[in-house]
Amino acid sequence: MDEPILSIRGLTKTYRGGTRALDGVDLDIRKGEIFALLGPNGAGKTTLIGAVCGLVRPTGGTIHAFGHDLARDWRTARARIGLVPQELATDMFETVRRAVTYSQGLFGKPHDPARIEAILRGLSLWDKRDTQIRALSGGMKRRVLIAKALAHEPELLFLDEPTAGVDVELRKGMWDQIAVLKERGVTIILTTHYIEEAELMADRVGIIQGGRILMVDEKRAMMERLGTTEAVIDLAMPLAVLPASLASFHCELSADGTRLTYRGGNGQGGGRTEVAQITQALTLAGIAYTTIDIHDSSLEDIFVGLLGEKEAA
Repeated sequence: MDEPILSIRGLTKTYRGGTRALDGVDLDIRKGEIFALLGPNGAGKTTLIGAVCGLVRPTGGTIHAFGHDLARDWRTARARIGLVPQELATDMFETVRRAVTYSQGLFGKPHDPARIEAILRGLSLWDKRDTQIRALSGGMKRRVLIAKALAHEPELLFLDEPTAGVDVELRKGMWDQIAVLKERGVTIILTTHYIEEAELMADRVGIIQGGRILMVDEKRAMMERLGTTEAVIDLAMPLAVLPASLASFHCELSADGTRLTYRGGNGQGGGRTEVAQITQALTLAGIAYTTIDIHDSSLEDIFVGLLGEKEAA
């Protein structure tokens, strides 16, 4: 396997007052992937991003990006990293084009109007190039942040809640832009409250809570291993007991005997085979049913379940 583009080992951050925002984080990011970092508010996502991007000074641990130790050779590595922050930290009276051009020069890149035009056109901002940022909609302001982050052609791009406060249509447009960046070979680390974004785009998913990484895995593997299929079968007539033919399945009979609930398989649909077997067993036993409602776990279901288990422990 190729050397990770970003390698974090034992990263800690304790703020004055004793708040421990990061607690021994280990994480490797592969070149060219989209990695989704999921966690509740206060989990440490933004602190972790800030540590890599030079906005937060870690208390302990190491960060290597592109083979450079950020503690010793931060400037070289940082020039290859882009950040789209949550907050709109930019001069609202500046025009779109000037703001993006300034970001290009900030990292020592020569003035390249063609590059700026390409970025603005790709984000549907070219028509707004001479408009002051304060006059833009929330979605357009978010796009300006992405344009500023892309101005120096980063190889590693952090997107910290990039679609927060953006309507559904604009969110879909940004998803398209992220897909284009991946095609160009940009490595992307994404944090989001919209877990469907991670489910749609991510190659791998990491879950963080309390400053600790709970799990990192391929998205599909995570959903297959931790996901479930749930089927609720409404019976035509109440049953007193569960038939012996269903004893080998993960089924429960409701207290009134009118509903059968199955949970098993995996979130990629493997449990649906068992649901079919259950309905066949019901038919052979002469038990009629009126409706079946089948639901496969989403990434959000798995995420919520993992956090719930951690809190319960």
